[in-house]
Amino acid sequence: MTDTPIIAHGFAKCEKPERYIQQLVKHWGHKMATTYDEGDGMGAFPFSDLESAVMVARPEGIAITLTTAEADRNVHMRGVIEEHIDRFAFREAPLDYKWNDTEEA
Repeated sequence: MTDTPIIAHGFAKCEKPERYIQQLVKHWGHKMATTYDEGDGMGAFPFSDLESAVMVARPEGIAITLTTAEADRNVHMRGVIEEHIDRFAFREAPLDYKWNDTEEA
């Protein structure tokens, strides 16, 4: 584990980004204190004290910022996020996800 958080920025092109974020907030809200800001179309997902994701609805898809403590864990959590978004976006899944290389904050 590093002392510096690992951050990755991703994007999933889709037709209904706000709907999918809202569904994720409700789904993961049973396990963690998720939040949703309807005005910004933004969902926050605090997976743990060391891991979180913020998703923002954009006209062309979902912008994702993922923060973890380790690079390997960051890659793993990308898969978890993709799997869950694709589950809610089943009519257009699998979505095309673009991730940048991870960076230390």
